[in-house]
Amino acid sequence: MTQHPSFTRSGRKASNKRSVLKRYERVDLLTKRGIWTDASSIVGLPKTKPEE
Repeated sequence: MTQHPSFTRSGRKASNKRSVLKRYERVDLLTKRGIWTDASSIVGLPKTKPEE
């Protein structure tokens, strides 16, 4: 089975930023900002904007 052309990355710039972070990236970012600690729950993380 072949891949649909809309899923390929050939037409996009490689430098596009993602607007959504994965959970581990959000935890790392919140830890840097001092908002999240190891005792905090992983469920219900606050929304974050990616660093530029």
